[in-house]
Amino acid sequence: MSKELERRNYQFEVRAEEGEDGIKILTGRPIVYNSPTDIGGWFQEEIMRGALDETDLTDVRFLVNHNTDMIPLARSRRNNGNSTMQMTVDSEGLFLNKVSLDVENNADAKALYSAVERGDLDGMSFMFSVEEEEWDYSNADYPTRRITKIGRLADRKSVV
Repeated sequence: MSKELERRNYQFEVRAEEGEDGIKILTGRPIVYNSPTDIGGWFQEEIMRGALDETDLTDVRFLVNHNTDMIPLARSRRNNGNSTMQMTVDSEGLFLNKVSLDVENNADAKALYSAVERGDLDGMSFMFSVEEEEWDYSNADYPTRRITKIGRLADRKSVV
């Protein structure tokens, strides 16, 4: 049985760049380990170092607003060199090395790239399933959730 997918968004540096081949690319870090984040005033959440070590990254789509009805703007299939999105899991979290956007043939990709380049978008969200977590209720009014293992990363998107 598959786990329920959760969505999170964070402010972080996302950059619009032009690759050597003229392709428009985005880079950034959507998941940062050990960075406490408020979840709606209900609790604090941290994704712990190593939570991505066994995560299923075989098919991750780059979507806008998690809209699965739209064509993905990029996609990582087994995170290989032929994918239009390459990712690295490292000691800090998840880094998007290269999200190649087809701004010539895709108006959504062009608009997204432009918004990031202008600085109008400065964050990213992701959809994931939690395999293992720990809760700390020492502050009963504002508990802490520590995610120790992410099962699947479904997609990520840019947000305002």
